[in-house]
Amino acid sequence: MEIKKLKPLSNAAFIISILPFLTLIPTLLKISLPAGVRTVWTGANIFFGLMGLILSIICVRKEESRSVVNIVALIISVLWILMMAGIIDLALDLNILD
Repeated sequence: MEIKKLKPLSNAAFIISILPFLTLIPTLLKISLPAGVRTVWTGANIFFGLMGLILSIICVRKEESRSVVNIVALIISVLWILMMAGIIDLALDLNILD
């Protein structure tokens, strides 16, 4: 019964964790976005990364609800968060060096 309740949450976690890949669409199409749109897009990516991580942790927490989709969503979300933390660290390091 519990697994059936987590199935939609599992699918949502996977979809939310891959949404930041949409950032690549303007880059691949060589479209330059205005600064305001880039700021909103960045905020949305941070939100989707954190929400994907939280939902994935909720789904993976119980052993009987673990599945390949849940684990893949968790890995993708963790990689997004690590990448964002690295970008923030690099930006802080570059500003301190100036």
